[in-house]
Amino acid sequence: MRRDIVHPGAGNLTYEIREIVAVGQMLRDLGVDVTWENIGDPVQKGETPPDWIRQIVGELVDEGRSWAYCDTAGVPATREFLAARVNDRRGVQVSPADILFFNGLGDAVSKVYGQLRREARVLGPSPAYSTHSSAESASSGYRHHTYDLDPYNGWMPDIDDLRLKVKYNDSIAGILLLSPDNPTGAVYPRALVEEIAEIARQYDCFIITDEIYAHIVYGGGRLHASEWVGDVPAIAMRGISKEYPWPGSRCGWIEILNRKRDENFSRYCDSLLAAKRLEVSSTTLPQMSIPLVMGDPRYPDHLRRREALFDRRADEAMAAFEGCDTIVTNKPGGAFYFTVMFKDGVLNDHQTLRIDNRAARERIEQMVPGVAPDKRFVYYLMGATGIVVVPLTGFQCEHHGFRITLLESDDAKRAWIFRTLRQSIDAYVAG
Repeated sequence: MRRDIVHPGAGNLTYEIREIVAVGQMLRDLGVDVTWENIGDPVQKGETPPDWIRQIVGELVDEGRSWAYCDTAGVPATREFLAARVNDRRGVQVSPADILFFNGLGDAVSKVYGQLRREARVLGPSPAYSTHSSAESASSGYRHHTYDLDPYNGWMPDIDDLRLKVKYNDSIAGILLLSPDNPTGAVYPRALVEEIAEIARQYDCFIITDEIYAHIVYGGGRLHASEWVGDVPAIAMRGISKEYPWPGSRCGWIEILNRKRDENFSRYCDSLLAAKRLEVSSTTLPQMSIPLVMGDPRYPDHLRRREALFDRRADEAMAAFEGCDTIVTNKPGGAFYFTVMFKDGVLNDHQTLRIDNRAARERIEQMVPGVAPDKRFVYYLMGATGIVVVPLTGFQCEHHGFRITLLESDDAKRAWIFRTLRQSIDAYVAG
C-alpha cells in the first residue's frame, strides 16, 4: 500500500478464549475427540432457557415492531424499566437517558474504549478479561495497564498496587473492575469496591464496572455499581446473555452513573450515543423482551436456581482438585468459571503428556517450543484428552494456569472433565 493502513493498536487485538479454538479444530480434524471448555456459552453446553422465557420471546416475533429499528439509545419502554430498577436500589439515581443499548457487551466495550482519547488510559485487573484488555490496548496503541489480583487472597484486587498505579501514572483516567470476575469468579465485598471508588474520587478518575454476571452470585449478595460508587462518574455494563441465558441475542446495555458530576465525562458519554447513531440502533426484539422477562414474578426464582446450580458445580470442582499441592484454587463466588493456578516453579519446558494419536502428537510437539509454560500444558492437555481450556497467561497475567467453565450440563461428563484435568495435572507434573 502507498500508506500504512493498519491501526497502531491492531497488534493488541488478541482473544485467547477464541484463538485456542483454531488449535482445537486442528486436533479434531486429526481425529481427537474435542471437549470445548474455553467459552462461556451456557446454551452450547446444554442449558436450555426456561419454557416461559422462550414463550415470551416467541410471542414477540409476532409483534410487527420487533422487526423494526428502535431508537438509537434503545427501546424507550425498556430503558424506562431498567432506569426504574436502578433507582429502586436506592443508590445513584438515573433517568432513561442514562441507559444506552448495544449489540452485546462486546459492542459496548468497543465503543467505550474506542471513544476515549488515546492518551486517556483505563487501568484494569490482571488476570484480565481479553475483551476489555485488548480493546483498551488497541484503542490506545499501547499495552494495557493492569493492577494485580491476588491468588492467595481469593483473587481480590491488590488495593495498594491499584492505588500506587493510579497515583503515579496520570495518564490513567479510569479504573475497570469485574465483579463477579472473569476468569477467576471472584466477587468483591462492598468495603473493597467502596475503597476503589474512593481512589477514583481522590484522583479524579471514572469507573467502568462489568456486571454481566451480577445476577450469578452464589448465596445472594448481589451488588451493583449504583449502590457503592457514590458520587464518582461511572459506567456499569449489563446484558442478558448470561442471565436468560441468551448469548446469541447480542443484547447489552450500559448504565451511566453520575453523568452530571463532571462536564468532561458527560461529553464523553454524549460521544458514545453519537457513535451509536452511525449504526442506527441495536437489536430490537431482545430489548423488548427485558421488561416482560425481568418483570415476570418467576424471574427471581430463575436467578436463584441458577446461582445454586453453579454453586454446587463450584463445590464439585474444588473437591476434584483437593489435595493437589502443585496448584492454587479458589472457590468462585459468582459467574461460572474456575481458575487453576500452578505454583511457582512447578512447570518447565520438558514436561509432557502421553498422546496416543500420532498425528496429534507430532503437531503438538511442533507447536510447544517457545510458548509460555501454561500454554505448553494446555496444548498437551488438548492432544492427550481433547479438553480445550484457556491458559491463564492468555488473560494478560504473569501467573501460569488455566480457566475452565462450570457449564457442562451432563453430570457424568462434567465429572469426567474434572477428574481428567486432575489426573492430567498429576501426570504432567510428574513427567
